[in-house]
Amino acid sequence: MPDRTPYVAANWKMHKTVAEAAEFVDALLPRIAATQSDVAICPPFTALSAVVERRYGTAVKVAAQNMHEEASGAFTGEVSAAMLAELDVEAVVLGHSERRQLFGETDEALARKVPAALAAGLEPILCVGETEEARDGGQTEAVLERQLQAGLAGVEGGKLGDVVIAYEPIWAIGTGRTATPEQAQEVCAYIRDLLRERGAAADAVRILYGGSVKPDNATELMGQPDIDGALVGGASLDVGDFAAIVKAAG
Repeated sequence: MPDRTPYVAANWKMHKTVAEAAEFVDALLPRIAATQSDVAICPPFTALSAVVERRYGTAVKVAAQNMHEEASGAFTGEVSAAMLAELDVEAVVLGHSERRQLFGETDEALARKVPAALAAGLEPILCVGETEEARDGGQTEAVLERQLQAGLAGVEGGKLGDVVIAYEPIWAIGTGRTATPEQAQEVCAYIRDLLRERGAAADAVRILYGGSVKPDNATELMGQPDIDGALVGGASLDVGDFAAIVKAAG
């Protein structure tokens, strides 16, 4: 099994002005200078350039929180992969549960977005996860299989290792509930098994856990064999908390 570099991403959602983002990055970089993990910051669109500028010369990546699948067109309010790449953004979060639930993001759209991101040189962070109703109904595996098959439908086997998967149980996002490390590992191992059906590159794919990750549970969660890091929401808004989670990753 190949070594997989730990990966910790800060999803700020609709938080932080340009000034706040700049202040955060300036405070964060010295605290994580010794990390051997990959670190990504996912600010709102308005703060992308400010974060990109401040992370030059460091190992920190910058990721957008969404993008449109088309290269251009009459899509008011959207941005394309090329627009992100022009800003020196390196990655993009796709299919976050809030995009799916609140804004109607479909599996069909993601089937087009993931290959569009790869074609533009962006690293897709593809989010998958089940609702509480699906979990209680024994549908977790069916939901994840559907989401993964759709999201990866247009990805060639040789490109699979360029995709990051983030498992975010919807019932554990912003609720204070967290999947136990054993529950998270069980699902991430299932995701790995699904990826293996697509080829040997599955063992190179990094699978992140997202769902109320905090400094006090990060070490145990990221210590599981099939969990390679974290997609951090609320705790990523605090410099000290996020730095502690990065430290926990290694």
